Amino acid sequence: MRKLVLAALVVAAVICGAGCQKLQSRDQLNKGTLAFKNAQYPEAVEHFKQAVELDPSFPVARLYLATAYMQQYIPGAQSPENDQMAKAAFDTFQKVLEEDPKNGTAIASIASLNFNQKKWDDAQQWYEKLIAVEPNNADAYYSLGVIAWSKWYPAFGTELATLGMKPDEPGPIKDKKAKEELKAQWMPTIDAGLDALDKTLKIDPEYEDAMTYKNLLIRERAYLDDSKEEFDKDAKVADELQQKALDTKKIKEERKEKKTGGGIVEDK
Repeated sequence: MRKLVLAALVVAAVICGAGCQKLQSRDQLNKGTLAFKNAQYPEAVEHFKQAVELDPSFPVARLYLATAYMQQYIPGAQSPENDQMAKAAFDTFQKVLEEDPKNGTAIASIASLNFNQKKWDDAQQWYEKLIAVEPNNADAYYSLGVIAWSKWYPAFGTELATLGMKPDEPGPIKDKKAKEELKAQWMPTIDAGLDALDKTLKIDPEYEDAMTYKNLLIRERAYLDDSKEEFDKDAKVADELQQKALDTKKIKEERKEKKTGGGIVEDK
């Protein structure tokens, strides 16, 4: 009888201990969330780390920890500390995906990290993974369009400079050999970018930034056209897209003002 009682007490202690750890983990999560909201990111990291240690099966804690790391990463800043912060975020998001391979937040965050580090090929792969999980994610398609432009534009600008052409000089490129080489290398990238932006606008017809990048790709693609007539036609389409982007932005701002009332109001 004593053995049965002792065994029952041990089991109860184990259950109580596990339950207490889960409660402590959630307490650390709440403290970390409060620190995060107050922009105290290093403190938030420590609380989230403790939450994970207390309950390794708590996926939200690991996701919040990765997000706190990512919040401290500064895009464009060159330093070992900044690179380490990006790596910590990346590694922690990867651990989230080991438990939940279709976690859209983790996938989008890794894609964004690669994008901000200008790792275009890696960012593209992760945005494609995001689209596989979230087929109607307009931001993912838009990012693919921006990546296509970011890959293509430096080569385009370098070629214009090599040919002695100014960026605002009307096209198309007259050097047939140079133009054909650009076409062969970059038309698939340009077409893929335009396709991604078209899908963005299909999901969200008022996505004005997608209109802007579509305008840029069409305007620059025009330099690869075979005739002045084709160039002028593409340039006109690009102009219309840019104007539409400006008009859409204005409409959205006016709509927002109507909702909020706009202007200066008394603080009650």
